[in-house]
Amino acid sequence: MAGHSKWKNIQRRKNAQDAKKGKIFMRHAKDIYTAAKQGGGDITTNPSLRLAVDKAKADNMPNDNIDRAIKKATGTLDGASFEELTYEGYGPGGVAVIVHVLTDNKNRTAADIRHAFKKNNGNLGENGSVSFMFDRKGYIVITDEQGEIDEDELTLEALEAGAEDIEVDDGMFEIFTAPEDLQAVVDQLNKAGYSIADSEVTLIPQTTTSLSEEDVSHMMNLIETLEENEDVQDIHHNLEVTE
Repeated sequence: MAGHSKWKNIQRRKNAQDAKKGKIFMRHAKDIYTAAKQGGGDITTNPSLRLAVDKAKADNMPNDNIDRAIKKATGTLDGASFEELTYEGYGPGGVAVIVHVLTDNKNRTAADIRHAFKKNNGNLGENGSVSFMFDRKGYIVITDEQGEIDEDELTLEALEAGAEDIEVDDGMFEIFTAPEDLQAVVDQLNKAGYSIADSEVTLIPQTTTSLSEEDVSHMMNLIETLEENEDVQDIHHNLEVTE
């Protein structure tokens, strides 16, 4: 996992989208819709929905929007029927890329995703062509800009709560769990007084790929193009992140 700080990707993505609240709310609505569709509309019994709602509220999404997304998923409100799809392929320089989408028009979305790859020296592959290069993990970030957190104490607390691994880098703690243990570890760390900057079930690359400056530019353009697509929920890749 070294060399591929997912948090750096998250920060860059969030900073780029700060001026796009409408799209941010739409993506949150789709996350909430998916979680409620899969596990029901009660946040007390559906941890995935609770995570999605918490993230939406952190971005100041109105409660009416949140309730509407849940009602759509549970069939108590008429609305579009969304379908979850995954696209796999290679970006410039052979970077492995996985794109998760939620769409009400898969033909439109497929064309858009294919065009984004082709335009930026990449190509789509078959399902399974790159997913074997990633591990599904629970992922938690705690930041310590003031240097107030005791590394040994947090490590022990996280491991006792069920974490598998923890990495520390310049005031940032990245904690990895089994997907099914994510919420339990988050709850325990919250009880212990730690402030969670981010948490999610995600895909972590087993190895990373470094690129030339030109290919990095193409890869960044590919990511930005995909992020601007309202159907795209998540983008995972194994580009080596350096700063």
